Amino acid sequence: MDGNFRTEFVREPGALKQHPALVLNADYRPLSYYPLSLWSWQEAIKAAWLNRVDIVAEYDEVVHSPSTEIRIPSVVVLKDYVTPRKRVAFTRFNLFLRDGFRCQYCGSKGDLTFDHVVPRAAGGVTSWENVVAACSPCNLRKGSKPLHRVGMSLRKPPRQPGAEELRNVGRKFPPNHLHESWMDFLYWDAELDA
Repeated sequence: MDGNFRTEFVREPGALKQHPALVLNADYRPLSYYPLSLWSWQEAIKAAWLNRVDIVAEYDEVVHSPSTEIRIPSVVVLKDYVTPRKRVAFTRFNLFLRDGFRCQYCGSKGDLTFDHVVPRAAGGVTSWENVVAACSPCNLRKGSKPLHRVGMSLRKPPRQPGAEELRNVGRKFPPNHLHESWMDFLYWDAELDA
């Protein structure tokens, strides 16, 4: 066997990189909306092979082993229910998600940082109730001064979000690619238009 065959065999074919599987909980809801719960096609096939998931939808493409041919899964459902977290971790990403990826002073999108409403220099703490997403110009303008001294106001008061609230906000930010086989599972609990 020549070395070129081995190299080509080990490399992942480029087209197969683009076949992620949507992962649903046992109740047929995505584990998360943002980021969308996706597995690589390799992880999905391994989980199916180990009988940890049921395959609900498949791509047209197949992969081969010496003895088996299997269509690449596009939607898989966990056999065991995973209880969603009740408490939301206080992270930069979740803070931006809570605030809809918008500055809470001017409403702009884009280059975001975070700001302490009550500055740390004035005894403000780093918590859900005192930190908001802010664009760099607003953050610099406010600095370590109270809002009323710089003539700024908040679009909405900061507060700790619930897990379900963040999941619902995350649904407003779909990823760049949504395969057609996923659509029935991503928004199945949304109210239908009359």
